[in-house]
Amino acid sequence: MTPTPIFLSRCVRAGVGTAVVAACLAAPGPAWAQSSDSFAPVTDAMLQAPDPADWLTWRRTLDGWGYSPLDEINRANVGELRMAWSRPLGVGSQQGTPLVHDGVMYMPNPRDVIQAIDAATGDLRWEHRRPRPDDLEEYAYLLGANRNVALHGRAIIDTSADGYVYALDVETGLLAWETRVVDYTEHPVHHTSGPIVAAGKVVSGRGCLPRGGPHACVVTAHDARTGEEVWRTRMIPAPGEPGDETWGGVPFEQRRHVGAWMPPGFDPDLNLLYVGASGTNPHPKFLLGGVDKAHLHHNSTLALDADTGEIAWTYQHLNDHWNLDHPFERLLVDTAVAPDPGAVRWINPRLRPGERRRVVTGIPGKTGVVYTLDRATGEFLWARPTVEQNVIARIDGVTGAVSENPEVVFTREDEERLVCPWSETGGRSWEAGAYSPLTHAMYFSLFNTCSQMWVRAGGPFSRIAKVARRFGFEPSFAPLCRMANPVLRFFGWPCLEKIGLESRGRIASDTDRAGVVWAISVETGETVWKHEQRARTTSLVATGGGLVFVGDVNGRFRALDQETGEALWEINLGAPVTGFPITYAAAGRQFVAASTGWSLSSDDALSLAPELRQGRDSGSLFVFALPGDE
Repeated sequence: MTPTPIFLSRCVRAGVGTAVVAACLAAPGPAWAQSSDSFAPVTDAMLQAPDPADWLTWRRTLDGWGYSPLDEINRANVGELRMAWSRPLGVGSQQGTPLVHDGVMYMPNPRDVIQAIDAATGDLRWEHRRPRPDDLEEYAYLLGANRNVALHGRAIIDTSADGYVYALDVETGLLAWETRVVDYTEHPVHHTSGPIVAAGKVVSGRGCLPRGGPHACVVTAHDARTGEEVWRTRMIPAPGEPGDETWGGVPFEQRRHVGAWMPPGFDPDLNLLYVGASGTNPHPKFLLGGVDKAHLHHNSTLALDADTGEIAWTYQHLNDHWNLDHPFERLLVDTAVAPDPGAVRWINPRLRPGERRRVVTGIPGKTGVVYTLDRATGEFLWARPTVEQNVIARIDGVTGAVSENPEVVFTREDEERLVCPWSETGGRSWEAGAYSPLTHAMYFSLFNTCSQMWVRAGGPFSRIAKVARRFGFEPSFAPLCRMANPVLRFFGWPCLEKIGLESRGRIASDTDRAGVVWAISVETGETVWKHEQRARTTSLVATGGGLVFVGDVNGRFRALDQETGEALWEINLGAPVTGFPITYAAAGRQFVAASTGWSLSSDDALSLAPELRQGRDSGSLFVFALPGDE
C-alpha cells in the first residue's frame, strides 16, 4: 500500500493550536523539512552502534540485549539513587518503552499517544494524540497497550490501533506520513507493539485477531523516509505455498491468529530479521486439522531477509495446544558454545564444545525453555527448561524436533488437564529479559505457575455454532459479535466464535514464590543465580555498572548485582511496574527510568497472591539519578 499524502492531514491530526496548523498548511513537503538543524538525525549506523547516552530502539540495540554501557550508577553507589522527576501517563494498559536521543525522551502512551519530554527535567515538549475511528472497538477489543516506538532520521515512527504505520516529526509532533497496513473493518489486528527500523525499513508485526483471518497475520516493511510499503510476509501459508500441507486441509480463511506481536531483532551482517510467532486459534489442534500437524509457522522463530521479507529459515519451538505463545525477544550473541550436560537437557551431538557461533538465544516463549540456535542457519544447538513445565517431553538433539507430552494434549471437548506453566502468565511473558557482556549471562523474569485447563464452548453463540458444525456448516458470528460487544464487555463476557480454552491458575506446587529473576550463562546454559520472591517480576535492563534493574507487580523497583543477584537498592512506586525500564544520560548525568500502571499481566499475577494489594493507577513515569547539581 502507498502512503497517504499528508499536507492537510498532518496538521489537523497533530492536535495543535490554530497558529501552528496555519504554519503547517503553508509549509510544503514532509513535516521534518521544517525542523531546525539542532536535531541530529538518527541513521542506521547510529541504531547499530548508539551513543552510550542514548536509548534509540526498543531494547536499545537491534540485537535485543537490553544493555547500556553507562556506569556512573554502579554497585558501589546505587544505594544513593533518588527520584529526579516523574510524570503521569495516559489511561490504558501501560507497557511503554521510553526512547532517548540528544537529551529528549519520546514516550509511547496507551491509546496511540506519544509524548516528547525533556529527559533531564521531565518538562513536556509536545504531545501527539492520534484520532481513532468511532467504530474501531466494534471490530477490535482494545487494551490500548503501546510497547514501543522507533526513531529514524527526523521521525518518530509507530503503528496505530486502526491499522496504520505512521511517522511524526521529532521536534513538532506533526504527522509526516502514514500508510495503511490493514483495513481494520476487514482484517482487525492488535498493534500492542511498535516497529523497529532495520536497514532503512520500518519493520512491524502485529497480533492478528481471529476474525481478521490469515491476511491480518503479516510482518511488513516500509521505507522509513516515505512510508512506502517495501514488502509484506504472511505468517500463515496459503494453498500451494511451502508449509500449506502442515495445516491438514484446514481451509485457508480458517487459519488464524499466528501473529508476531512483539518487535523483531536484526543482524545487519547477515541482513536477517528474527521474528517470533504466536499460537493459532483455536489452540487445541484437534479442532484445527489434527494434533499431529505442525501448523506452520505458529510458535516459531522465523529468519526473514530484510530486503525481501522472504523466509530464510524457520524453527518451531512447540506445537501448541495450550496458548503458550513464542513471540518474545530473541538475543543475538556471538559466543563460544559449550553447553554443560549437567545443566542442559537437550544438546546437539554434532557440537564441538567451545566452538564459536553466531547464535540466537534466550527464552522465546511461555514454556520458559531456553533455546540456542545458529542464527545464520537455524540449526538447533541446545535447549533447557527453567521453571516447571510439563508440555515438552523431549527435543531431538540432531534435528531439534520438539515432542509434546501426550498426557496433556487435548483430543476432544470437555477434557481437563494439569498444564504447567499457566498460559495466562506463562513461565515468562512479554516482559523483556536482558544480556550483559560483562558477565556473559542472560537475565529473565520468570513465573512459577501451573493451571487446571479444559476445553469448553465459548461465547454466547457457541451452542448454535456447535449444532451447525454437526451439519457441516462453519458459521461466522462476527456481525452479531460487533453489535453485541458493547453490552457483552459491560458484563465481562467475551464474544467467541469457536470452542476455546479455559483455565484456573495457581502457583507451582513446589514453592510459594511466584516470581523469580533467573541468570543463565549464554555459553554453558548453567544457572548463575536466582532471585526468588512472592511477587511476579517484570522487565529488566542491564548496565555497565554491573547492575540489573527490575520491577515487580507489587510496585517494587530494584537494582540487583549482575554477578550474585543480591538486591542493592529498592523503592516502592505504589503500583505495578509494568513498562520497560531503561537507562540513559542527559545534561551530564545518568538516569534510570521505569513506569507503572495496569496491565493484564499484572492482574493475572496479583490474582495468585491476593495479599499483595497495589494500586491500579492510570500510569506514571519515574526517573532516578544520583544526587548532584539540579
